[in-house]
Amino acid sequence: MSVEELLVMSSRGLTKLLTKEDIFSSEINLSHLKRIDKIFNKGLNFYLDPKNPEISKEASIFFRKEKFDIDLNIGAKKIVNQFEELKISLSAIAKLAELDMKRNLPVFSVKDNPKFVAKEIRKQLYPEFITDKKEFLKALINKLAEENILVFEFIETWNKKDRANIDGFFLNPNVIVLKRQQNSFRREIFTLIHELGHFLINEEEIELLDYQSLAKNNLSAIEKWCNDFAYYFLIGDYDLMINEIVKVDASNDYCFSIIKEISDKTHLSQIALFTRLLFENKVSKTNYNKIKSDFDEKYKAREEETKKLRELEKQNGKKAGGAVPKPINSPLFISTIQTAYYEGIINEYEVCKKLNIKPEKLEKYIQ
Repeated sequence: MSVEELLVMSSRGLTKLLTKEDIFSSEINLSHLKRIDKIFNKGLNFYLDPKNPEISKEASIFFRKEKFDIDLNIGAKKIVNQFEELKISLSAIAKLAELDMKRNLPVFSVKDNPKFVAKEIRKQLYPEFITDKKEFLKALINKLAEENILVFEFIETWNKKDRANIDGFFLNPNVIVLKRQQNSFRREIFTLIHELGHFLINEEEIELLDYQSLAKNNLSAIEKWCNDFAYYFLIGDYDLMINEIVKVDASNDYCFSIIKEISDKTHLSQIALFTRLLFENKVSKTNYNKIKSDFDEKYKAREEETKKLRELEKQNGKKAGGAVPKPINSPLFISTIQTAYYEGIINEYEVCKKLNIKPEKLEKYIQ
């Protein structure tokens, strides 16, 4: 299409034709941009940063960061690229809609004491405790949204071919992505706060978290800081109970009742708490391995029981599967999309696509 053809097509219905200066100057009127988009149908955010993400070095963490703590598989790379593109799209939308997405929380460093930082940040971001782990995760995501931190979940079905070998990651400036842990929301909660740690020290990372890493001394300063921050943020005043434990062994039944109580009231898993005790030399490596083995055996027994139940249901004619769980949507994400729609930046189809909803559910999000 020539420039002249573009000017004619974008001027339809106007008494005065648009000029080259109207279209190709350093700034463009939003109404003119909407007319151009009616021709190309790319969405207004496309024109704010039309570069292909693959050729823009700032557009991918794989260009911004040379080395990661794990060897990412193809599934993980696809997920990261997917959310990088979404981040860029939302950034463009926010600029067009004149939304304030600036960072509200200060930037810390690994030189700052993670326990003290956790105590301060907890005052701002820790929600009222909810015993239901998924609801508590939602409450945390809502709290982070209040500070302009976007949290997304990605969900992998059991039959997906390229399953990502990661638990979560942080993308500058304000995006945290979590893998849905349908069978262990405690793990997902810990991952969220660990990634919040990365946000606070402004260090991007993609990772597969291991509770046993809480006791390792060979971690990088960044990973150790984020682990400690997550632990102190989640445990709060219950750290006093941990401090009162002198020794864990058979003589005190390995403190199982105390650890379970703390776990129930903090959503830190029992194995994470025992791992912390290992780090503090309050439980021997031998006893720790016995405890971990016990937890592993109980987990395998539950998995076997679930498998048998499914096989029995299959024999009785009940179809396997069920509804795929839906990701938790951050209220910050929803409000950004709503504002973009009301400002005429995106259309109804794009609202449905970004929020992953069916058209009949649209009225729930836009009035």
